[in-house]
Amino acid sequence: MKVATKAYGLIDVDMRQRLFFPQGLFGFESLKDYILLDAEQQPYYWLQSMESAATAFILISPFLFRPDYVLDINDAELAEIGISSPEAALIFSIVTVPADDSAVTANLQGPIVINTETRMAKQIILGDTKWKTKHDIMQELASVKPDLKPEFADLSTDGSPC
Repeated sequence: MKVATKAYGLIDVDMRQRLFFPQGLFGFESLKDYILLDAEQQPYYWLQSMESAATAFILISPFLFRPDYVLDINDAELAEIGISSPEAALIFSIVTVPADDSAVTANLQGPIVINTETRMAKQIILGDTKWKTKHDIMQELASVKPDLKPEFADLSTDGSPC
């Protein structure tokens, strides 16, 4: 199927890339159908709305830069998207790329949880105050991987927060 995307224009996508958010994302509740795409710059991904080509989010696995990341999610929230075991879950954080030269950050307070079996997803707000909406990815990654290469942070975007 063809999908209009913010980053790549009109592209062909496989139906297996499609995700459904029954409640949408916070601030984007009316948009429920998305596709998950590999970004040109790894280890990032694109979460592209199928309903609005202008709406896309950059994602990253939070475990890459925070191996201590723990999600305390109640079973009822996971059941809403059909997750009954941790093995069925894929976790991402939304990345913000500021227009200025300030830090690229990830939202660890509001992770996206994807059921890999049903392709249903949900953004969840964690109650643990340790996790904030703006974690400096490069700063935290440098403490985990001191040999970090600078190109890791090079995101090709139009400069707008995603």
